[in-house]
Amino acid sequence: MSGRRVTIRDVAGRAGVSIATVSNVFSGNKPVNEDLRERVLRAAKELAYQVDRAASQLRSGQARVVGVLVPDLDDVFFTSLVSRIEVLAQADGYDILVASSRDDAGLEQSRLRTLLAWRPSGLIVVPCLGEPPQVLAGEIGRLPMVFADRVPPEGSVVDTVAIDNREAGEIAARHLLGLGHRDIVIAASSLAISPIRERIRGACDLIRAMTGRDARVIELGSVAEPGAEIFRHWLERHEQPSAVIALTNVTTLSALSALARLRVDIPDPVSVVGFDDYPWMSARKTGLTAIRQPIAELAAAAWQRLRARMAGEGAAPRTIVLPASLQVRDSVRELSPGAADGSDGLDASPRMEERTAAPKAVH
Repeated sequence: MSGRRVTIRDVAGRAGVSIATVSNVFSGNKPVNEDLRERVLRAAKELAYQVDRAASQLRSGQARVVGVLVPDLDDVFFTSLVSRIEVLAQADGYDILVASSRDDAGLEQSRLRTLLAWRPSGLIVVPCLGEPPQVLAGEIGRLPMVFADRVPPEGSVVDTVAIDNREAGEIAARHLLGLGHRDIVIAASSLAISPIRERIRGACDLIRAMTGRDARVIELGSVAEPGAEIFRHWLERHEQPSAVIALTNVTTLSALSALARLRVDIPDPVSVVGFDDYPWMSARKTGLTAIRQPIAELAAAAWQRLRARMAGEGAAPRTIVLPASLQVRDSVRELSPGAADGSDGLDASPRMEERTAAPKAVH
């Protein structure tokens, strides 16, 4: 059959069944006995048949496809999020279409138009800047959608799922303050991103309240190599801090790279608290203390809300806030003698294996 596309009719002929049976095998709309199902699948494999999802959608008026848009597929946080959503979607009989906005609001609009052209059953979107993309204005209330991660703390016009970013910043700062650190630099990606602003607010407010001093904040961007150079140049021109809080996995890598290029050891003289907790962070001579985001729980909550909306739930938008936690390793040194027992007025608990924030109410 070279030269033309293999059709559902070809599969039906090879398997000796009706076209309707083949359709039911691949759509799942009606049950098919195991013998017939095996014959259809075997025939499809022999003919290298691929389901035409777009054609099936047009015929049935129903899509089993969900669009997922993230800012950057080079960022392991977003690829991990997509991977987990894909597994959950597949288990429920959905395919996903994935696109990246490359952290560009204009490209975000274009990518969303492309996803919408597929007439998806729903969308999970991580907006570039936390605000609803303009192209979706006419779809809100009609197309099921969930915004995840980069969302305002008060929620949005659709269901939102994120971590408590302000508390995440507080947890990092509290750990450092409890071990006697006062001169703290915060390595941020972009202040235009709502979760980053919240993490900064959480850390800076606590540092100011406990020390009367302001933490220094540096924007490094969302690409590791340029960020490392920005931070290296900054370190060469300023007094060396005793500690760094990096607010994303990318800025964590940038900070570590900059310190390495200047041959500055961790944790002495500079301690580091990173963000996100990946295997490479513990696969170092000095394991990295880090804020752990509950990626699996975030993906599950986003998928559950989208499934509920696709099933017809019409309640008011819900805001789901998940807690982050602190994974303590060896990248933070103790500076003050009594810090470990909280004598500085802070409940630091620096030696416990993991500190988890209390879950927030879902409303």
